Amino acid sequence: MSNSIKKLYDEWSIQGFVLFSLSLQIILILFAPFRKRTGNMIVISLIWLAYLLADWAAIFALGLISSRQKYTQKFDDHADIRVFWAPFLLLHLGGPDTVTAFAMEDNALWLRHLVGLLSQVVTAIIVFGQSLPSNKLWVPTLLLFVVGTIKYGERTYALFQANLNTFRKSMLKAPDPGPDYAEYMEKYSAIKKDNREPNIWIEEAPERAMTSHQSDLDAIAEVQHAYQFFEIFKGLIVDHIFSTRDHWQSRDFFGQRTAEVALKVVAVELNFFYTVLYTKVVVIRSIFGYFARFISSCAIVAALSTFYSLDKHGFGKIDVGITYTLLFGAIALDTIALFMLAFSDWTVAVAYTQQVYTFTHTSNKRWKGINICFLPLFRCFLPLFRYFLHLKKINWGEDIESMSCLGRARQILFRRWSESLNQYNLIHYCLEEGTKQNRSHFASFCRMCFSLFNLKDFYDKITYVSKKPFEKKLWDFIFVQLKKKSDLADEPESPDTAKRICSARGEWVLQNNDWTTEGSSKLMHYIVDVGFDQSLILWHIATDLCYHDHTIHESDEDTRNRREFCKILSDYMLYLLVMQPTMMSAVAGIGQIRFRDTCAEAKRFFDKKVDLRQEQDQEHKQACTRILEVNTDLEPASLKGDISKSVLFDACILAKELRNLEYKKGWGVMSEVWVEMLSYAASHCRSNTHVAQLSKGGELITFVWLLMAHLGIGDHFQYTATQVSKISIHSLQEGVQSDSPSDFDP
Repeated sequence: MSNSIKKLYDEWSIQGFVLFSLSLQIILILFAPFRKRTGNMIVISLIWLAYLLADWAAIFALGLISSRQKYTQKFDDHADIRVFWAPFLLLHLGGPDTVTAFAMEDNALWLRHLVGLLSQVVTAIIVFGQSLPSNKLWVPTLLLFVVGTIKYGERTYALFQANLNTFRKSMLKAPDPGPDYAEYMEKYSAIKKDNREPNIWIEEAPERAMTSHQSDLDAIAEVQHAYQFFEIFKGLIVDHIFSTRDHWQSRDFFGQRTAEVALKVVAVELNFFYTVLYTKVVVIRSIFGYFARFISSCAIVAALSTFYSLDKHGFGKIDVGITYTLLFGAIALDTIALFMLAFSDWTVAVAYTQQVYTFTHTSNKRWKGINICFLPLFRCFLPLFRYFLHLKKINWGEDIESMSCLGRARQILFRRWSESLNQYNLIHYCLEEGTKQNRSHFASFCRMCFSLFNLKDFYDKITYVSKKPFEKKLWDFIFVQLKKKSDLADEPESPDTAKRICSARGEWVLQNNDWTTEGSSKLMHYIVDVGFDQSLILWHIATDLCYHDHTIHESDEDTRNRREFCKILSDYMLYLLVMQPTMMSAVAGIGQIRFRDTCAEAKRFFDKKVDLRQEQDQEHKQACTRILEVNTDLEPASLKGDISKSVLFDACILAKELRNLEYKKGWGVMSEVWVEMLSYAASHCRSNTHVAQLSKGGELITFVWLLMAHLGIGDHFQYTATQVSKISIHSLQEGVQSDSPSDFDP
């Protein structure tokens, strides 16, 4: 039996791994874009597995061909056709256009890929060289060798360009020494030496010019403006500082837009970030890229024609069939890549760039010649572009499982991000853990197995994290709150206001609006006197307790909406703290320890006070009621000290303070505090961590981060009191401006 398996492996291993490698390329080009459209961990894990296996399968198959050739002294037609497969494996190592890096860390390994490129090309050359001069397929093999080298080189260069160090250097402008101080002072000294009074004349730059925009935009205009802002704000990835002019331009645009248009523009802009960092778009969308792609396509077609015209007598039928599969597979991959490129946001932005941008902008000069030649052609396909952009529209608040098959397919295939919010609730988690531990031995066994392999967090994400469709009214509320702060911070002469607003994590709401009362002032302790992680858990539990309070009052629609916003943002922020610690690392402190201690106290309390045999909703309501019934006259810290970091009953005290407020005012305070916490976390999360989430379905906090930058909230802009546009120095007695070289226009 073992001999039969060994014989089967020796005979068909190369064919099997070559076809396996091609299959992985097809899977990646079709499904790799799905990782930006879903936050489903299983889907992302499968794409990650295919990404890892793709390189391994191609390298292993190339090694098999090399080793088989090494131990076979006789070169026959079978050996020739297998040598012909070697450059296909180089092509596969180049990967599809839709994925070059799976994570940001992969871009930092571009040097390793360069070494891999050199070593695999050398291996392919050796395999090809050993088959000469008797190789009947040397012409198509040589053609495919050129294609494979180009494709592998494209991937390596794309990784190099997306590496943060390279990206940072590409953002640097030419050095600007400013006005020639030495020459100015020579002129100044000469005037003083002649006993004349020098006069220094400084012409300031023109004041801010407000621009008027229509509040609504069509789909193509949204892509155009997103591309324009991407060219300016892509420096956020490497913590670039922007000018006052960038601040005015961005803030004026978003300040005159509706919340929906702002979200669409930001979504397209983040899609540009994603494609630059994780795909080959930087390499392809250049004159060299177009030329290399044209050469590659022509070489593949020429190789197919040459192979078709050759006498195949002596080749095995299966090997011939595999070769045709590889050739047509390469053509299909190129065709799919071309189709995706043609109907991408990049094509729309470049094709219609004349409507928004000027060709004098440095970053657009390389497209001038292309636009002149192809813009009329692109305009002919305007209805088709509009249709594809329509397919990418945002699905507001509708659960994908309740949609029709056509609507579900449209969302999965064309949306730009997951359009959902992950929800994680502390009380629900503690109740479920206790319930499953008591009721299900299988759940306990699964939890034990995952814990054994240090995968408990993965188990919790699958089991306890739910998804909430992203609703338009929630985004409208967030946008309005951020826009109010932007209006307050819109003073270039006082950048401290913007920084103070950015650094606020709830206190700004309690100090600077109608919520400031004697009752609400007691809430300040739970924001300013505790760390952000502690404050977040406190307000999360308090929000949940108030949300499930049985004494729900009749209220207007705005209050009901704010109540729902609090619950959604509360569960979302706890998800970020516990399940996405890298996004909260700058502000989380000991959040993980505090969360675990709080859960331990909650489970102990629920085991004693809550009937765990009820339905889930009833369990949750009863748990909240039992917590609120606890006497909290004494501060928990006076009993526990610093032994435990639990904040369960501190949150109970906070909830009682919130319940003492008038019903509408209480939910008004909570809703705006949660938006401020969200914006605080967004602004304090590292930029590379934000863009890392783009390959995992995207996060609302990343949209808030970019919107805040556009609205001028934060420290992204460099303000100067005086912007000098021209300086001159002359004698006061001359009374006129000198035309000497001392006049500069910096």
